[in-house]
Amino acid sequence: MTRRLQPVVLGGDIGAYSLARAFHEAYGVKAVVVSGASTGLVRHSRILTHVVEPRIDDPEAIVARLRAIADRHADADLVAVGSADWLVRTLVQHRDRLEDRYTVPYVREDLLLRLTDKEEFGALCAELGIAHPTTVVHDVATGAEPDTSGLTFPVIAKAASTAAYHDVEFAGKKKVFLVDTRAELLDLLARVRDAGYAGSFVIQDYVPGDDSGMRILTCYSDAQGKVRFSAFGHVLLEEHTPGALGNPAGIITGTQREVVDQARRLLEHVGWTGFANFDLKYDPRDGRYVFFELNPRLGRSNFYITGAGANPVRFYVHEHLRGLDPEPRAVLGPKARLTADGELEAEHLYTVLPGPLLRRYVADRGVRSRTRRLQLTGRATNPLWYRHEWDPRRVAYLVAAQLNQFRKYAKHYPVAQARALAWKGGA
Repeated sequence: MTRRLQPVVLGGDIGAYSLARAFHEAYGVKAVVVSGASTGLVRHSRILTHVVEPRIDDPEAIVARLRAIADRHADADLVAVGSADWLVRTLVQHRDRLEDRYTVPYVREDLLLRLTDKEEFGALCAELGIAHPTTVVHDVATGAEPDTSGLTFPVIAKAASTAAYHDVEFAGKKKVFLVDTRAELLDLLARVRDAGYAGSFVIQDYVPGDDSGMRILTCYSDAQGKVRFSAFGHVLLEEHTPGALGNPAGIITGTQREVVDQARRLLEHVGWTGFANFDLKYDPRDGRYVFFELNPRLGRSNFYITGAGANPVRFYVHEHLRGLDPEPRAVLGPKARLTADGELEAEHLYTVLPGPLLRRYVADRGVRSRTRRLQLTGRATNPLWYRHEWDPRRVAYLVAAQLNQFRKYAKHYPVAQARALAWKGGA
């Protein structure tokens, strides 16, 4: 007799909700979602069970909470997944205390730490001849000034380890900084050091252009390290509030063989297993796609894959729980539109924004028309709107949150600013 499936998702953001929805769509199960606080994204949901763990930043608390959840679901096959790098790192680093109860479908710790470190990732790209921005890696703890002689301002600055950066707080903290001058960079690094961050900061060449130059790629590698599935997307617009800066707010799926081939070369070179999510940008100066970083999981915007008809959590269950070969058509079913080598080729729009707001920021007329066409023909998905979610309190929250998006973009990313960036990038 087949045991029932019980997913447990760590995190309370839109990525965590999207994972819970993907499990519900695929298997009709209610995931247990564990977050540090009750958020509107998971509150009053009818497709998940929400558990608040106030000490979610403490690995010991996470392990204890997961084992307590396992005790309540002793009759189930449990799988634990995380919606952020630091949560995935906790699962991987404490795998030996969880795998007697859970499937933890992530790469081994040494590879996770190596490829999620932006310095190590850049070095690997250089070794394999994969386009990567000119980069300076600065040890924040030394208090010395970085050598930026090989860079031209403005530059991009970000923590080398997003997991370690999660633990520090300071005024003006962002995921990614666009820094206009060297003086501004030195001030930023001093504030980061004073906040207690002791790792490295990555200072990179700024690739010109607005958000529409960004791309996203998700790959799945089997237990032997062979890439079996990929999903490429053209980012239309990113989020611009400080805490979510850089996360896609609109994506159109499509194919890009050149990018997939480079990602496959990198992943198979190191023997990666499970999901890997890449951030890239098209560089109008030379026509190349530049790889920025790798996330060791399904990304925050993972529903861009599910919405296009290729529910990715099926790979977890098919290979990791059932021990079956993850041949994409066997995993995803006959309706999934895939190329012969497992690349998703369906055209679908993912967005977390109201349609008119998204289109307002799409400068290219052809892409804007394409966006509207996908919305009008029903090939568009917002992961938060789900037919099984009809609690009036949740619906009211979502309506208010969607309307609030107009205010947030007007404050943090005015249309005039977006147009200026698009013009400079040649969009």
